[in-house]
Amino acid sequence: MREMTVGETAEREELLAAAVVEAVEATGAYAGSVFLRSRDRRSIVLAATAGMPPSLLGGWGRIPVSSPIPVATAYSSGRTVHLADAEETMRRYPQLAVALPHAFGSCSVPVGAGGEAFGSLAVVWAASPGSEGLSKAQRRRMRTIGSRLGDSLAALRARTGDPVDCSPETVPVETPAPSPAAVRVGSFDWNLVSGTLTVDDELCAIFGLDPRAFDGRAETLAACLHPGDVAAFRAGAREAAAAGRLTVRPLRVRDRRDGREGYRTVEVRGRVPEGDDEPVSTHLVGAVIDAQAGSAAVAASQRLRDGLFALTPDGRVTYANHSFDQLVGVRVDELLGRFLWDVVPWLSDPDIEYRHRSAMISQAPVSFQACRPPDRWLSFTLHPDADGVTGRVVPFGHPSSSSTPSASSSSTPSASSAKSATAAAPARLGVMYHVLQLGSALTEAVTAREVCEVVSDQLLPAFGGQQLAIYVVRDGTMHLLFHTGHHEDFLDWLEGVPLHARLPGTETLTSGAPLFIESQQDLSQGYPGIPTGGARSWAYLPLIASSHPVGTCVLGFDEIHEFTETDRGVLTALAGLIAQALERARLYDAEYALARGLQQALLPHRLPAIPGIRTVARYLPGTSGMDIGGDWYDVIPTAGGVSLVIGDVEGHSIAAAATMAQLRSAARAFAAVGHTPRDVMAGVNLTLIDLDPGLLASCCYIHLEPHGHDAYAVTAGHPPPLLRRPDGTTDVLDLDIGPLLGVDRAATYPGTRIALAPGSVLALYTDGLVEERGADVSVGIDRLRASFAHARADSLDELADRLLHNARGYSYRADDIALLLTEYGSKG
Repeated sequence: MREMTVGETAEREELLAAAVVEAVEATGAYAGSVFLRSRDRRSIVLAATAGMPPSLLGGWGRIPVSSPIPVATAYSSGRTVHLADAEETMRRYPQLAVALPHAFGSCSVPVGAGGEAFGSLAVVWAASPGSEGLSKAQRRRMRTIGSRLGDSLAALRARTGDPVDCSPETVPVETPAPSPAAVRVGSFDWNLVSGTLTVDDELCAIFGLDPRAFDGRAETLAACLHPGDVAAFRAGAREAAAAGRLTVRPLRVRDRRDGREGYRTVEVRGRVPEGDDEPVSTHLVGAVIDAQAGSAAVAASQRLRDGLFALTPDGRVTYANHSFDQLVGVRVDELLGRFLWDVVPWLSDPDIEYRHRSAMISQAPVSFQACRPPDRWLSFTLHPDADGVTGRVVPFGHPSSSSTPSASSSSTPSASSAKSATAAAPARLGVMYHVLQLGSALTEAVTAREVCEVVSDQLLPAFGGQQLAIYVVRDGTMHLLFHTGHHEDFLDWLEGVPLHARLPGTETLTSGAPLFIESQQDLSQGYPGIPTGGARSWAYLPLIASSHPVGTCVLGFDEIHEFTETDRGVLTALAGLIAQALERARLYDAEYALARGLQQALLPHRLPAIPGIRTVARYLPGTSGMDIGGDWYDVIPTAGGVSLVIGDVEGHSIAAAATMAQLRSAARAFAAVGHTPRDVMAGVNLTLIDLDPGLLASCCYIHLEPHGHDAYAVTAGHPPPLLRRPDGTTDVLDLDIGPLLGVDRAATYPGTRIALAPGSVLALYTDGLVEERGADVSVGIDRLRASFAHARADSLDELADRLLHNARGYSYRADDIALLLTEYGSKG
């Protein structure tokens, strides 16, 4: 892949920064972000932020495209995802709400061009319950910004070949939230010979002058000074000309704001520019610094007995007064530039970091109490805005038994918890996100294959890997269960290896400890001669459930990957979730195979060959569970012809399957002794009532003679058969319908005569083929009739396959499906 030049990288970064800033300003949000697709298209990668540092996004720096997260949905679906408040977020995206349970709203839109998806653009705002979120006009503006960014990225790619994709190592472009400047700086260039001053607009503003009206004379500036400082101003100019530099001079500038006259102090610094070799310098360049507001604020805060501190949006300390130093017990110079919870041991509880994140995301004040060992309690309050957090800390009495439960339980880390937190590094919320995300996805995976696919979809994009293999233990040896990645021979050497072998894939399982190998050199030192499988770094995760070795999950990286402590902690935690899910799924697969084997054994192994008639059957089990269904079909040769039977016992259970087998046997017995169709159905009804399984059943029974042109049908509450005539016309047969089997011992089942022409095809089926949630069954029957009429097939087998495909165009099946096709007058 072509690498981008510095200029091209800068141009793309400018496009991303401009788009996300425009989105934040257009919507009144306090933060925004842009995600772009990864090179393997498995994930979207954080590429730019405005107002919110990437560290606050925790585990959202790289998101699998299949994740139920708004930005991923916007990318994969091409739709706007607007969540007005926390309640709507919980309702539509519960996994996001669990990971970030704060009061915020969000809007995510796709970024792309020409039908190609590049990524997504999102903004976040503080939202109280019941908020309406963005207006329709603001959402349209968001779509416009996303589309314009997509067009710009496509144009940049066409012009330079710059790939739109992001690598996992992409460093996001950060644009901080706009905030008023605490310090103003104006610059000047003073010609000491002519007395002419060239100044910028900021210097004019500091002196209270209109930049367009300034005449360039030093006397005009001097007139803005306190009379007592004019002499010092002129003396400074002479000193600079002689010495080549101007020492810092404080000057009082007239301040006429609010109609009242006063003075504020500024500082002047200057020097002679390089290259001025004259004995007496003729030029002086410098700056006027107006830090009065900031200095006054610092001085005021230092006088307070309350502890005051300031944090950047991501939680780093930028200021703390003396009282904070005394209350917390840590010197200010040790705090500056560092995370509060990393420096103060008794604040290293993960709850403290959570409180800061909550304040920033919800943009609402947050309070909590903490105990400074041994027993001094302090109350902290965090006041956020988009630029950061101002904090206040005051002494607080020990929480009493009458305290509000939430104050002492959820907000207050106890002294014992503080001590334990001191010994361990604080947990990061990004870790929790990955655990929640994978855990939630695994709850929806039923089979072992589904578990492996979920693990692949979540782990590879989250950690930037390219290979994943899962080996399971079977009969004491390792066997490949799943592999994804472009190296087909990845870990082939592990297949069939005994569990006691000294290899990374087995040792991690027998020891129970994960193994992280960061380079091929580390691999050869620990395990000489082992093939690399095309990877350069590896993570071997033991899958152990209930102290039982299940297998090993291996991640492979095409480039050298340094596993941070966070990486190691997350992967270790996830290994336990994977092991539990895989063990559960393997048990399900085994039981499912047993159940399906039993069900297949209860159905005909082959259909009988009957001259003049060709029959084909299909059976598809439901996908929504492992219980056995009660659908059945049969073709019964009799002395007078052949009988076609299809039926459905209600429910999915062993009882339903056992009842189905008994009804099938009863129908065969009654047909074999020459009963008429109506008598066969009546006999099957009595059989079901005598069995008394507490279940009902439907059934359709058709008797036909190979050399005649008529058939006789009876039905017990079953969906009507379909008949396709030789000319292609297809009808839903209008039969006299009897009651369901098992309802009434005295029920009778009227017969209906059906005229058959040679070349006609009958279709008998169960309701699983035509039922669809939310639609009337007649709609499904008519859809099947249309498919039956227009299906083009060279054989009856192909026709059966087409009917199943056309009528059920999706893989999810809530019910079993049985289909029996009979071609009348066939020479086969």
